[in-house]
Amino acid sequence: MAGVAILLAVWQLVCISGLVPAYMLPSPTDVVLAFITDAPALWENLLITLQEAFWGLVIGVAVGFGFAVAMDAFEVLYRAFYPILVITQTIPTVAIAPLLVLWFGYEMTPKIILIVLVTFFPVTVGLLDGFRAVDRDAVGLLRSMGAGRWQIFRYLKCPSALPQFFSGLRIAAAYSIVGAVISEWLGGFGGLGVYMTRVKKAFAFDRMFAVIFLISALSLALMALVALAERRCMPYRRLDDKKDRR
Repeated sequence: MAGVAILLAVWQLVCISGLVPAYMLPSPTDVVLAFITDAPALWENLLITLQEAFWGLVIGVAVGFGFAVAMDAFEVLYRAFYPILVITQTIPTVAIAPLLVLWFGYEMTPKIILIVLVTFFPVTVGLLDGFRAVDRDAVGLLRSMGAGRWQIFRYLKCPSALPQFFSGLRIAAAYSIVGAVISEWLGGFGGLGVYMTRVKKAFAFDRMFAVIFLISALSLALMALVALAERRCMPYRRLDDKKDRR
């Protein structure tokens, strides 16, 4: 927090001193005023972006979980689809978004599809790494006790993969907001991305900085919610951390 405060103070001093023209770099106070004066429009577009990000993230996590379970259960699927998953991440989202708009229109559907495409990969890879990192001796022990594949998955693989799952989910949560904004840039009737294109054309850089900070705050808030869920699901990790610090 101290670093952020110093950065804001330097920024304000640079703007006050006139080193940079005000039309190129608005001061932090101008950005705050833009937040206040344009709060209704920001709030209206924020709700649209949040709705898109929520559904895209939920579907992306579900798809990623399904892919990870299937590829862990069947080695043939892993060898066939894992390279394809990696290839999908080499395609820029700004190249996919216009195609989705052409195919599905300007409503919410193409936005959600794009968010699913950018969020399912970290969840899939995280879960898959967690499943495949399970102790083989523990698996053998459960099998010797008569456990089936479902019981091994439920009582061993899922708990063991939780740290990797939440790591992937934290990345996916941040990507969901970014994916929503990018998709709105390239076509839409509302959302923070559409708002950004409008204020950019009006050269209202104070409002542009305001929405940038809002997007960053949203991403950080979602990551904090994931961290909270992680602590709730794995309270034993806090005890381990305390022991390590001692």
